Amino acid sequence: MTRTFETQRAALADVVAIPVTPFAEDGTVDPATHRALLRRLLDAGITTLTPNGNTGEFYALTPAERRLVTELTVEEADDRAAILVGVGHDVPTAVASARHARDLGATMVMVHQPVHPYVSQAGWVDYHRAVAEAVPELGVVPYIRNAQLTGARLAELADACPNVIGVKYAVPDAAKFAAFARDAGLDRFVWIAGLAEPYAPSYFSAGATGFTSGLVNVAPAVSLNMIEALRAGDYPAAMKVWEQIRRFEELRAANGSANNVTVVKEALASLGLCRREVRPPSCPLPESERAEVAAIAAGWSI
Repeated sequence: MTRTFETQRAALADVVAIPVTPFAEDGTVDPATHRALLRRLLDAGITTLTPNGNTGEFYALTPAERRLVTELTVEEADDRAAILVGVGHDVPTAVASARHARDLGATMVMVHQPVHPYVSQAGWVDYHRAVAEAVPELGVVPYIRNAQLTGARLAELADACPNVIGVKYAVPDAAKFAAFARDAGLDRFVWIAGLAEPYAPSYFSAGATGFTSGLVNVAPAVSLNMIEALRAGDYPAAMKVWEQIRRFEELRAANGSANNVTVVKEALASLGLCRREVRPPSCPLPESERAEVAAIAAGWSI
């Protein structure tokens, strides 16, 4: 029987939360705090979670820690949220992670951009095909950051692997996104604005129906306000949210997004929700810059 993945597709057309991975004082993953942060998202109405995303410091976690983060998320969410597990690195590692996610009961995986200095378009297809074919039961979502990749290549992948159902598109070019989506098949995939709230209005105008968010860790209601406005086609309302979050996201994006995770964790620390520590190659904010982040978080009346 042909799988339609209707439930998974619906879950992607939403705020796709990328939870942080909190660390304990000794530097290890803090399971109790992780569960508390997940419950906070779930209680706020977030229904799609991506453990092991970039806001979760995927590349700074050990294989055992990535498995732990997946297990904690699946257990804590239970039936309250769809789980889109981030997988990646070499093909055997990505496949093993995808199968681990499947065995735990997750229904989707997001495949991180291949980490390699030389990525050919045909090789991109082969990489994702190897993962998707290993877990035909799961919905598969490529995370696209490669501006050279063509929509025709994504269509080629989906022809071979019908479980490729969505795309997290994170090239910072709304016109390129519009063209890519139409070349690949606008109605064939669920299109997720992979650069979060700052790009969501422009990407929604071109066909996206979901967006990822790290900010949601701090202020779930703000992210939900934005998607509600976008679903209604109320772009003035969406841009009011955009203005509200602008400075926070500018701080995250500064210096090549060096403080992307750092700013989120700093905001959470200012609210007493987790420690501020991040792992190299990220680093905590200097003392002189912490007050501004705390003021922004406090201003959201959380």
